[in-house]
Amino acid sequence: MISFGERVRAAFAAHGQLCVGIDPHVHLLAEWGLDASAAGAREFGLRVVEAAAGRVGVVKPQVSFFEVYGSAGFAALEDVLAAARAAGLLVIADAKRGDIGSTMDAYGEAWLTPGSPLEADAMTANPFLGVGTLEGTFDVAERNGKGVLVLAATSNPDGFTAQRAVLPTGETVSAAIMREISEHNARSTPDGQWGSLGVVIGGTVDWEDAGLAAFSPVAPILAPGFGHQGAEPDQLRARFGALAEAVIASESRSILAAGPDRLAARISERALLYRGD
Repeated sequence: MISFGERVRAAFAAHGQLCVGIDPHVHLLAEWGLDASAAGAREFGLRVVEAAAGRVGVVKPQVSFFEVYGSAGFAALEDVLAAARAAGLLVIADAKRGDIGSTMDAYGEAWLTPGSPLEADAMTANPFLGVGTLEGTFDVAERNGKGVLVLAATSNPDGFTAQRAVLPTGETVSAAIMREISEHNARSTPDGQWGSLGVVIGGTVDWEDAGLAAFSPVAPILAPGFGHQGAEPDQLRARFGALAEAVIASESRSILAAGPDRLAARISERALLYRGD
């Protein structure tokens, strides 16, 4: 079984570092001529999958835009997840789940169990009830060759209050999260391989103390905020330094706004900017 970290590494080698977000905003559904419904979200998602396949290695459905339609929305999401994985894409479920004990464990089972209706290759998780609350989810991921991408330094202004708080150890909360994820990866990752527990750092985060210097072994860093929100491919090295090679650069609106007729071409254009060749 190939680990999630190594599958990300292989996807980058084949297609570059661009990740296409699947975000069926109501206004985008309207622009695409689709209803604001579960059926519309499903059609939107499947069209993105079709356009992304063979052009990028990773897609990231935003769960909330499906969840808003209730059980029918989840059924639509299940179809999109299955289609993306069948197309050979790595799928990150942007679910941002976070809880304690058996509740969080159940979230992990839902998104990271092979054969589950919501099976993805990785999920995003919220550690602000303590990184230790995610241990059960980490265990599920490692058993199944999956990944967990843990929020560490987000770019929303309100997030900085908690994330930049300084702990008694002298670390910021963000740096402590990254250290704990690194320590877990160091225990479970074979030498020379990428870890499968990664972090989420906004592509537009400007403050320096994000814990990047101590993030070892190399593991995926999901970076939303490229494209529409202002971060650009040529800024990868400046923002992430030596870990730039591990960044999953996520773009959503900058690509999706091209519309269904231009979608594939837009993905190809943006993907080329993230390739190393």
